[in-house]
Amino acid sequence: MVDDGSSDDTVAIAVKFGALVLSSPYSMGNGAAIKRGARAATGDVIVFMDADGQHDPADIPSLLAQLQAGFDMAVGARNGAGQASVGRGVANALYNRLASWMTGHRIQDLTSGFRAVRTSRFLEFLHLLPNGFSYPTTSTMAFFRSAYPVAYVPIQVSRRVGTNSHIRPLRDGVRFLLIIFKIATLYSPLKLFAPAAVSFAVLGLSHYAWTFATQGRFTNMSALLLSASVIVFLIGLVSEQITSLTYQRADRL
Repeated sequence: MVDDGSSDDTVAIAVKFGALVLSSPYSMGNGAAIKRGARAATGDVIVFMDADGQHDPADIPSLLAQLQAGFDMAVGARNGAGQASVGRGVANALYNRLASWMTGHRIQDLTSGFRAVRTSRFLEFLHLLPNGFSYPTTSTMAFFRSAYPVAYVPIQVSRRVGTNSHIRPLRDGVRFLLIIFKIATLYSPLKLFAPAAVSFAVLGLSHYAWTFATQGRFTNMSALLLSASVIVFLIGLVSEQITSLTYQRADRL
């Protein structure tokens, strides 16, 4: 178990019941705890789950069965009733749809923290994981990008035990857009940037056609829209190359 700088009796209670506890002197974040635990793991398979009582250990055999069937990662997929709030449920549904479109595979629960993975596969992407809360998103997209099969197992989650979630809707609202871009950049940036570039190009050409027909000239707005189209496409192209280099590094590790 990884204790991320808790100030209560978590460590003492866990040790009392025989758990091996890795303690941080201060809170480094959910992703940091995941990375620390993964580095310390010695088995061929790692099972990640939250310690707030939401995840049922009885579901672990179902996840492991998927690994035995040939998958490299098995994720516990929550249904709509298992979401912490309506707002987070809507956001997660949007994440799932975008990620499914990006990968071409149905992703049932992109942000679920209950998952079993092959240790060797997971360690390949440790350098990609953030220290914050989006490690499930990052690891899922990395597995799909590298053609490592991912399975989803329906699970039921319970109401969390203890303090409220550290995730705050207002504080983390901006993270919604950041995660959207992270999903794109972790898989195929051009799949997001190319449609945007085409949209700017269509707007620019349409505006030019209208101004030429009505005023007989090429306006600054048309030039701006067409320039934006080229710039956005080039950004996507460079991002695509950076993403490819990132995964080439993972392959060498």
